[in-house]
Amino acid sequence: MKKILLFGKTGQVGWELQRALVPLGSVIGVDTHSTEICGDFRDPQGVAETVRLIRPDIVVNAAAYTAVDKAESEYKLAYLINAASVEAIARETEALNAWFVHYSTDYVFPGTGDLPWDENDRPAPLNVYGETKLAGEKFIQQECSKYLIFRTSWVYAAKGNNFVKAMLRLATERHEISVVNDQFGAPTGAELLADCTAHAISIAMNKTDVTGLYHLVATGTTNWFEFAQLIFAEARKAGLTLAVQKINAITSDSYPTPAKRPLNSRLNTTKFTQKFGLTLPHWENGVKRMLAEVSTPASV
Repeated sequence: MKKILLFGKTGQVGWELQRALVPLGSVIGVDTHSTEICGDFRDPQGVAETVRLIRPDIVVNAAAYTAVDKAESEYKLAYLINAASVEAIARETEALNAWFVHYSTDYVFPGTGDLPWDENDRPAPLNVYGETKLAGEKFIQQECSKYLIFRTSWVYAAKGNNFVKAMLRLATERHEISVVNDQFGAPTGAELLADCTAHAISIAMNKTDVTGLYHLVATGTTNWFEFAQLIFAEARKAGLTLAVQKINAITSDSYPTPAKRPLNSRLNTTKFTQKFGLTLPHWENGVKRMLAEVSTPASV
């Protein structure tokens, strides 16, 4: 039986991975609060020691520093978590001849144009978060001979902090909400990421030439304003009582943030679908399913 070490077990994607990875082997999950072995990415030596102690066949990293705006003033911490600890784990993983599975982001790109980015496009991050995630990617590519890096975008889940949960909270508190309408991408559920990851790992175990970097998002494109409209419509169908009556579409310039956001977060998933033989669902499908589960205000 394969031994799988999962970092970030209680995050959005990590929570779903605990379920999705079980059929593949024995899953040992850790996070920042783990005590017997280190899962704290503020401690590169500690997480490296965890890999040495567990001696896994597969390392799956769902841990990351994701506070995009806060990263602008916490560069050292963001780099420590998104790059330095990733490098330390990558070295230990390679020493064991194990697989390293890791998640990255569309924020490695500058967000220009209106065509989906593919894996061969040149990264040019707009913010510290993107810079540190790109550094983590490079360390894995430099250190590991067997790896899967999945760049994704606009991740949401019933668990954790994300756009869907934030919109639902605001919609119960305010009568009017403003949402940007000039940033485009594909909302991608943590459940989809976890299931696709498990499928990809099962293939990689017998086909090492799938090693590489992939874009993994749901199909279709929307913007945050349209996304919010769907969230509210589906939430009402699911039985939630919302206070919001008006949604204003605004531009990114009207809503300045410490970290600059890419306007184009579209990702081309052709490489992933061809290599792993999967047809990815439309982004609306996962959002509707997740919102149908959130049937009472207490669930938000």
